[in-house]
Amino acid sequence: MKFIKSLYIHKQFYIYIAVAAVCFLLSYWFPVLFSVATIMSIFILVVFFIDLLLLYQPKNALKARRILPEKFSNSDHNPVPITITNNYSFKTYLDVIDELPIQFQKRDFIYQTALNPTQNHEFEYLVRPVDRGEYYFGHLNIFVSSVLKIIKRKYQFQNQQMVMVYPSIIQMQKYDFLAISNALTEIGLKKIRRIGNTSEFEQIKEYVNGDDFRTVNWKATAKRGELMVNQFQDEKSQPIYSIIDTGRIMKMPFNGLKLLDYAINSTLAFSNVALKKHDKVGMLSFSKKIETFLPAIQKLTYLNRILETLYNIDTQFTDSDFGLLYAQLKRKVTHRSLLLLYTNFEHISGLKRQMPYLQAISKKHMLVVVLFENTELDTIISENAEDLQSIYHKTIAEKFAFEKRLMVKELQKHGIQSILTAPENLTINTINKYLEIKARGLL
Repeated sequence: MKFIKSLYIHKQFYIYIAVAAVCFLLSYWFPVLFSVATIMSIFILVVFFIDLLLLYQPKNALKARRILPEKFSNSDHNPVPITITNNYSFKTYLDVIDELPIQFQKRDFIYQTALNPTQNHEFEYLVRPVDRGEYYFGHLNIFVSSVLKIIKRKYQFQNQQMVMVYPSIIQMQKYDFLAISNALTEIGLKKIRRIGNTSEFEQIKEYVNGDDFRTVNWKATAKRGELMVNQFQDEKSQPIYSIIDTGRIMKMPFNGLKLLDYAINSTLAFSNVALKKHDKVGMLSFSKKIETFLPAIQKLTYLNRILETLYNIDTQFTDSDFGLLYAQLKRKVTHRSLLLLYTNFEHISGLKRQMPYLQAISKKHMLVVVLFENTELDTIISENAEDLQSIYHKTIAEKFAFEKRLMVKELQKHGIQSILTAPENLTINTINKYLEIKARGLL
């Protein structure tokens, strides 16, 4: 039974049979072709058994392995390496079909290659998950053919391998490296000039063009005989919270990824950068109830707990209770903190309903409200309207885009900081705002 399940007929075999069948048919009018067709049929049968012997005589003549990490990074392209070893004594032709997790909805994966005797071969393909959770890979199927290409032998390896898909670890590591090397400006993050006097002394250094003359250290200048300035760094150990709205509005998808997942990826990368800057980080998620709350702590190992908490967050189908959020912050967050609130409002009326709670929160804390641009409207707005329906659609799209800008003005009018960003630029803009607030001493 196992033998039958592993035996497949190569498509080239059917071509040979079709040619023989045509010869038999034409032999009705040309009798000489009957002998040709008979010899051809016998030859095909002999070659069939030779090919069968070549592929099935050696046991375990092919070895393959799919190498999966413990975790995939959500919304990123994750590599899946595969290694194959050919122990046949002849050149083989392979069709590799991997059974991908059902979440990818991809059933046409195939990789074709040819291997020489005793050759090892490695390749990898990329997968991009857009949902957190458990992903199960099925069998790694490999169909082997000889140069005769009459039959295929099917090999199966590694069934039911599971990988956990976590918030974007790749994105976090990217900003982690840049934070350590103080190179965040290389990817478009703004460098803000420091004003005010809320910074801590770091070191004395030589003056370079652009340094503030007010920071000149005259004693060090007199000793060295050259201009020296005091260098300051941002205050440390300031509490920073990422607050994620898990209401129904955050279920809206952009490029296959929910707004909630954009917020989660940004929270992870931003928290890592803030920890590297020696600030305390915490997080909170809410909808109709407070779902998770982690107090602000300054420990690099705390990032693992944040990661596990973010993994389990999901959107709800209810409107979020901002009054409950205000009560929770008043009770649990007693020190002035930087609060990054990831939420979204599609209409100015929705923002105005929650404005009293946002104002109350901003009186005690530095509140930054993160709003998302509807980037799918940009295409409609940029197109030329050629009929009445197009004019109507374009007008409505421009109205929605204008309301987003109006929300930013409304928040500014009440002294509340805001970020209006495209979902794909969320992390960069969030870190930008964090660096700006730190540099200006607003916290």
